[in-house]
Amino acid sequence: MSPPLSAGLPSEASTFLESHPEIVFVDLLIADMNGVVRGKRIERAALPKVYEKGINLPASLFALDINGSTVESTGLGLDIGEADRICFPIPGTLSVEPWQKRPTAQLLMTMHELEGEPFFADPREVLRQVVQKFDELGLTICAAFELEFYLIDQENINGRPQPPRSPISGKRPHSTQVYLIDDLDEYADCLQDILEAAKVQGIPADAIVKESAPAQFEVNLHHTKDAIKACDYAVLLKRLIKNIAYDHEMDSTFMAKPYPGQAGNGLHVHISLLDKDGNNIFADEDPTQNEALRHALGGVLETMPASMAFLCPNVNSYRRFGANFYVPNTPSWALDNRTVALRVPTGSPDAVRIEHRVAGADANPYLMMAAILAGIHHGLTHKIEPGEPIEGNGYEQMEASLPNNLRDALRELDDNEILARYIDPKYIDVFAACKEAELQEFETTISDLEYNWYLHTV
Repeated sequence: MSPPLSAGLPSEASTFLESHPEIVFVDLLIADMNGVVRGKRIERAALPKVYEKGINLPASLFALDINGSTVESTGLGLDIGEADRICFPIPGTLSVEPWQKRPTAQLLMTMHELEGEPFFADPREVLRQVVQKFDELGLTICAAFELEFYLIDQENINGRPQPPRSPISGKRPHSTQVYLIDDLDEYADCLQDILEAAKVQGIPADAIVKESAPAQFEVNLHHTKDAIKACDYAVLLKRLIKNIAYDHEMDSTFMAKPYPGQAGNGLHVHISLLDKDGNNIFADEDPTQNEALRHALGGVLETMPASMAFLCPNVNSYRRFGANFYVPNTPSWALDNRTVALRVPTGSPDAVRIEHRVAGADANPYLMMAAILAGIHHGLTHKIEPGEPIEGNGYEQMEASLPNNLRDALRELDDNEILARYIDPKYIDVFAACKEAELQEFETTISDLEYNWYLHTV
């Protein structure tokens, strides 16, 4: 098999280097199962060769747990001799890293077999296989993420995070104050640098809003007519935010639930489908009567329980759920209603879309998108009806029914025949093996609370 197209684009490298003679290093990046960016740093002179021949990285990169240790039960580590695969550049992702003191660029990569075929365990490839099914229907996916995060102090208290001191007032925020402009002013330099750095990197971030907890914010991304690229943007934006915050002597976190009693971090995604003429097939004066929209909603609702392990992939993910924090815990839909899992905004007939509101900011965007699109495709091709939309407070009308812990979510995923038609069962096995290893370590760790409760009591 011939190498991927990206391997034949050395001109992109030479043009970039000519335009940026100051660049000293290039970071070659690839997102693992947890969405954590890993890779290599090379000198600028080696960049053209990367485009021509790729770079080698071990297949076990996609068998790492959250601590970066290889989970051997995946079969991608010692069982195959820690063998390498080859990674090629993703065209159009070469950009400057504005936060670096030494001029550095970055380039997103994707993994392939040595013969050139895409590597099955690369989450980007998992998504590509689902997107391909929409290509066969003549449909283009238009998607945009909303990413929530906390700014936190670089100094923890007893291992727990705390809000950072305001660069203006020197005080730590403690109140909710959703959408408060003054809170944006308190951290204006950091937040503005995030937007400006995104612009430099070609990431279409256009707004930051104050969210419903101390020093919690949300970045909105423009709609992109490419589901895979939308996920690339989300992955790179998280890395950008972490580095810009650090430059401002703060840390940031995308942990689903960093503070008890405060809102968690969500990752919402807006999705519409365009026909071959660029028309939104969900567009309608009355969205409830749009057949394609109803079927797409029906498919996502049917597959939502089995998708939870991808939407909420960590033990901490499930602490985020609760009616007081607008995190839906049952498959439900409605028009312009934030108490349901699938919200259909109704501002304009041409802008009708599905807003998926379940996933946490700790989700891998590629896997999250793959699971959601699998549901949409299933609904469209099998004409799944979603039932009637919820009116009013969905939390009061429907009992929680989605898996509320990682172990149950993995069982739902393992037993689901629908997702197995879209996501390679071999990959589901790898994913489950990694998450089960994390669960085992978590469940055998004795917490401080257990010592406080039981050590001198029982």
